[in-house]
Amino acid sequence: MKAIVCHEFSAIENLAYEDFPNPVANANQVVVKVASAGVNFPDGLLVQGLYQIKPDFPFVPGSEIAGEVLSVGENVKHVKVGQKVIGICRLGGYAEEVVIPANQVMPLPEGIPLEEASALATAHATAHHALKQRAQIKPGETLLVTGAAGGTGLAAIQIGKAMGAKVIACCSTDEKCEVARQQGADETINYSECDLKDTVKAMTNGKGVDVVYECVGGDTFHACSRIMAWAGRLLVIGFAGGEIPKFPVNLALVKGYSVVGVFWGSFVQHQPQDFVENMHELVKWYLEGKVKVHIDKAFKLSEAVDALQYVAGRQVKGKVVLIP
Repeated sequence: MKAIVCHEFSAIENLAYEDFPNPVANANQVVVKVASAGVNFPDGLLVQGLYQIKPDFPFVPGSEIAGEVLSVGENVKHVKVGQKVIGICRLGGYAEEVVIPANQVMPLPEGIPLEEASALATAHATAHHALKQRAQIKPGETLLVTGAAGGTGLAAIQIGKAMGAKVIACCSTDEKCEVARQQGADETINYSECDLKDTVKAMTNGKGVDVVYECVGGDTFHACSRIMAWAGRLLVIGFAGGEIPKFPVNLALVKGYSVVGVFWGSFVQHQPQDFVENMHELVKWYLEGKVKVHIDKAFKLSEAVDALQYVAGRQVKGKVVLIP
């Protein structure tokens, strides 16, 4: 089969589109023919050696897919050959076929296109886990989302609204702010044109925000650390801006708020039942129209380098997918 292969940690453009061994399922695994694979910002970090995970070489990146079941292990009962599924694979998604643990594969209901299904898992599931398990956000609370026009940012807007929050979306351009508004944001801030801290304080009458979904890092994180309401939760999602900030812990002490790490991959491993329940709720919300996947661009599998560079350049508005 064809796959995108990483032979060493290096620049994204050094990834190879080449033949790779077809996967074989063990007793507790499923092999899926990939119809679409979601592209995520951490995928680009992973192949450069800049992510928390350091796989053995050679490896195929890609953590979320949708497709058709090709084979199942003898212990797998909940999906069958020929069935359409969503799969969370951690690695291996940028390929024509992928093998996935059975407990990370779920049947795909009618009414969800494969391209959108492949992009529903990581971004939406991260936002869902962050707001549900980590922030325990409540109806009526204020949620501020940074990097709000990206895949996980738009997901956080939608899920925040589904859970009853008032959502403020922060973006770097007016165009991105408009995208966030179309996805349900109550208020938007173009933080390239104003002081984020002062603007948020004015919007909240000095109270600050209850929950921040922080994807950018650097100066954006520092501003967010100063706009938290009492008993707020500052969620650390990622560092799309490139700088991992240092946090002055006295701020949390004085203002009584929590800094909460969100690593969805570890959540899947440590709380598999909660992961399954979350995915069922996400699919239900999708079918009810409460969440949706905004596909910005679809690339051929052979164009994975271009897709990753597009995402890494923070040009994306929504999600990017690869089509084998």
